[in-house]
Amino acid sequence: MTMKLLRVPIILGILSGSLFAAEKPALRAGAGAVDITPREFPLNMPGGFTANMATNAHDRLHARALVFDDGITKLAMVVVDNLGAAPEVTDEAKEMAAKRTGIPTNKMLICSTHTHSAPASNTKTGPAPAVAYRKLLVEGIAESIIRAHGALRPAAIGAAAYPLPEEVFNRRWYLKPGKMPVNPFGKLDTVKMNPGTSLDVLDRPAGPIDPDVTIISVQDDRRRPLALFANYSLHYVGGTPPAQVSADYFGEFARIMPSRFRTDESFVAMLSNGTSGDINNIPFGVNRPPREPFEQIRIVAQKTADAAWHAGRKIEKYQSDLRLGMLQREISLKYRRPTAEQLAAAKAVLAVTDPVEKEKLPRLAENYARSTVAAAERKEETLTVKLQALRIGDLAVCGIPFETFVETGLDLKKRSPFPQTMVIGLANGRHGYLPTPEHHTLGGYETWLGTNVVQEDASVILVTNLLEMLADLAKTK
Repeated sequence: MTMKLLRVPIILGILSGSLFAAEKPALRAGAGAVDITPREFPLNMPGGFTANMATNAHDRLHARALVFDDGITKLAMVVVDNLGAAPEVTDEAKEMAAKRTGIPTNKMLICSTHTHSAPASNTKTGPAPAVAYRKLLVEGIAESIIRAHGALRPAAIGAAAYPLPEEVFNRRWYLKPGKMPVNPFGKLDTVKMNPGTSLDVLDRPAGPIDPDVTIISVQDDRRRPLALFANYSLHYVGGTPPAQVSADYFGEFARIMPSRFRTDESFVAMLSNGTSGDINNIPFGVNRPPREPFEQIRIVAQKTADAAWHAGRKIEKYQSDLRLGMLQREISLKYRRPTAEQLAAAKAVLAVTDPVEKEKLPRLAENYARSTVAAAERKEETLTVKLQALRIGDLAVCGIPFETFVETGLDLKKRSPFPQTMVIGLANGRHGYLPTPEHHTLGGYETWLGTNVVQEDASVILVTNLLEMLADLAKTK
């Protein structure tokens, strides 16, 4: 009799759990990584004002994907080692993956790491290696989603954040009186990007930092580490070997992360770029010792991996019955146009032909004069961009297709209706910098016409839309 009494609640518990599972199917997750290192060289690595040709690869580039399925919604999150994969490239990859997996394209987020040592993404005509690389990139991104979808299995998810403040620095600075150089337009800005490290010049930074390394940690049904999606608001580190392709610290983080979780190479780790449009890895006011090529990348990657490990230790419970959701909006933003005065000044710069007079022009004057003329001649009035908001249980994720200022990310985190929010930059395209209206009044590289191409209140418009999308996701039970 005692045995029967003991069995009754156990059997009922199993039945109850089965009924609950029928109403709320257990979460499944899968991860996949595809090598997208170029096979042919030379290739231009964009990101500067002059050609930067790569002749080989120092380390491997990858597209890494996570796919989640709660029985109602399937969604994919991809991190690709690229400066900023063009919308045409990400859209093409999404269509290819959708045909093989059935995941709707508006349920796929594809973001770029912003490594400055990766090939251009969207060369359709021209040198054969560049054209071949576009095909390799599109197919590699799609294949990463396909592999992750094919690896779906019962899983549980946890999310947390851990601060790593010592590797992020606001790169926009107020300078001491008389120290501000003229900008390419012959004017004086209020703040300067990357002003050097001299205390004789520096006054104070023009903005904050976001120190958090935020993670989505995924385990299988046996509590073994399956994958990790991390986010840190730091630009690329740089200091890569010259003329070599590299994934920068993002790739090194992914390589060493399995050792932090004491697992094998089947574990897929990825690091996305947060809101780092005004953040980099230069400790202004400090003279850092010289580094050999790739050394600083290793240092930052190791510290970021350690922070991700500490974040993982903070996760008290992994959930398999959480709710997924994803919304996408297409937003039209006005292109910036130069004033008549700005256009006349640009044409005057381009009219200078005498070498001696050219030497007297401000640095990059010709580059930005060409950008100003191009902005005036642009036929399109608006730029349509994709915004995305995701819900993974109590974690929200925002995707913005710009080099987004840290203030915007902090604002979204503060005003989000979710307990924790991750903000990803360079998601589904790269359309230049996204300064706040306040930073537009200060000037500086990120606000210059040509570096920034959309209306000056664009960040406000995007934040407003994202908060509405998050509010809609939060209503879903």
